[in-house]
Amino acid sequence: MELRTDDGEGGAQMTTTTTRRPTPAEPERPPQPRHGWWWRLLHRWHYGFVGLIGAVTCFCLSLTPSLLPRGPGLQAVVGGVSAAIGYGLGVLVVWLAGRLWAGPVRRPGRTAWRVLAATAAVAVLIFLYLGAGWQREIHEMMGLEAPGRPRYLLVLPLAALLAAGLVGLVRLLRHAARGLGRLFGRVIPAPAARVLAGLAVVLLALGVLNGVVLDGFFAVTDRSFKAINGETEPDVSPPEDPLRSGGPGSLVSWASLGKQGRNFVAGGPSVEQLTRFGGAGAQRSIRVYAGLDSAPTSRDRAALAVAELRRTGAFDRKVLVVITTTGTGWVDQDAVDPLEYMYRGDSAMVGLQYSYLPSWLSFLVDKERARQAGRDLFNAVYGAWSKLPPGGRPRLLLFGESLGSFGAESAFSGADDIRNRVDGMLLVGPPNRNELWREFVADRDPGSSEILPRYGNGVTIRFARDPATDLDVPTPAWPAPRVAYLQHPSDPIVWWSPRLVLSRPDWLGEPRGADVSPAVHWYPFVTFWLVTADMAFSTGVPAGHGHSYGAEPVAAWADIAPPAGWTPRRTAELTELIATRPG
Repeated sequence: MELRTDDGEGGAQMTTTTTRRPTPAEPERPPQPRHGWWWRLLHRWHYGFVGLIGAVTCFCLSLTPSLLPRGPGLQAVVGGVSAAIGYGLGVLVVWLAGRLWAGPVRRPGRTAWRVLAATAAVAVLIFLYLGAGWQREIHEMMGLEAPGRPRYLLVLPLAALLAAGLVGLVRLLRHAARGLGRLFGRVIPAPAARVLAGLAVVLLALGVLNGVVLDGFFAVTDRSFKAINGETEPDVSPPEDPLRSGGPGSLVSWASLGKQGRNFVAGGPSVEQLTRFGGAGAQRSIRVYAGLDSAPTSRDRAALAVAELRRTGAFDRKVLVVITTTGTGWVDQDAVDPLEYMYRGDSAMVGLQYSYLPSWLSFLVDKERARQAGRDLFNAVYGAWSKLPPGGRPRLLLFGESLGSFGAESAFSGADDIRNRVDGMLLVGPPNRNELWREFVADRDPGSSEILPRYGNGVTIRFARDPATDLDVPTPAWPAPRVAYLQHPSDPIVWWSPRLVLSRPDWLGEPRGADVSPAVHWYPFVTFWLVTADMAFSTGVPAGHGHSYGAEPVAAWADIAPPAGWTPRRTAELTELIATRPG
């Protein structure tokens, strides 16, 4: 009887001939040697030889450093996903070889399996040891306490379980496709049946993922974050100042502002704090905000915000700041409060909420809302501001952080449009998908790096890792209007891109940034997952690293829009104040 066998994953096949029982004329077959437990395990679960090589290789590479420190738990997730990807790539290689190779493919014998087991064990232990050392280096580089090396031994079993689960899930889908193919094969030719069955299973899996899993996930998160949006922090109460939205005479109700809007209008330095820092003459700053429930559409909310600016006298202040918020409507107080200190409260700020989801979710499902909100708010404010006499209107500034920078860019078509319509702009931690940012970085001046590019010789647009020093390059002279991007070399929000799967970016072909380990390298597929994992904890690092910018906007604003008589000493004092204040 002929038996057709493969490598355990539908790879190249070979034919062997066996008999059910020996005839009297034939000698008894010698007893087969007993195999170890690892052989029986691999045989039982049909793990392919080349697939395991890919799994071990990708797991070891996943232990190499990335932009941010990783604890054992996160490393186990990254390692498990990477091993599953490596296994799949190995199986794909065998399948392609079986289709292209004319003759039978010899299966690896016991010696090959023993060599693989020994090599894999040594490689995994070496990389676990090295990985713990690399993580210690990155933790110390960012001022964090590193977990002990023994804890990294937990990475291997947890990663193995996750990888096995992912491989098992793919196999389940493959078996379903084969069964469906046999069923279809009763009525249509076998090749067409296999193709049709494969497509049906893929479409069904995607339908379940999109229609059940993802829809259910988004439905739950939508309800959860909508409930959070209706909450109010215990120490936040409606303002008694008519210069704040939600206060006396406001066109916007306190209840409609949302949680982050209430935090924004109730926050900021008091007149006493402004006086203590800047001296006599300080006044209460203006803060205007429109929440999702303040008006039915983005354009209506923008018009309402402009009406609030007129009501509060915002166009009579020295500086007017248009803020594009993050997904939840959050505004970074460390980034906007410095302007109120610098101008002693002679300022007005306006923000608009377009979602109550976190930025990473908003980028997936509300990205167009961020674009529309940024465009609607700036155009509405600019429309009212531009009608004022040039000598009698405030300095118009624009601020956006993270997804907010994406929305802020959306109001402009390019560098010339920015120069014509603003007096200054600060964008912090721009996502890699920002269209104008990508254009400026791609067209950077020859000789400048991707992590710190120079565009148009720095005439209008400049980039900084440390704004206290980098914004003086190429020359301290910087004509107005001034636009600054703050981006850390270790910020995964800035550098994450789907292109990392198969393409090495320029920033990994250049000398590493000041807070990035020299041991960081690019590997196909693996680096994508490492940086993706970094994004999940991008703000969980000390200020000055990752997506945590702390008091750095102080120095940036001091360069972009300094008030008359402002000095470097005052910048240092304000930076210290913002960096050390509670909360």
